[in-house]
Amino acid sequence: MAEAQEDPLAAWTERLLRLGGGVSPDDARAFVHDLYAYAQSTLDETRAEADLEREE
Repeated sequence: MAEAQEDPLAAWTERLLRLGGGVSPDDARAFVHDLYAYAQSTLDETRAEADLEREE
């Protein structure tokens, strides 16, 4: 039986919240989500470019 996958954003959200007050948990999670999505998109673009260069 497969284990439930841990939320990859939870640890980063908690870390952000520990840095200082004034940020709501929902805002912190939204920020971490947006940052994660941007990083993943950038990584996908980099991989696509590398694949294209290898094919040429």
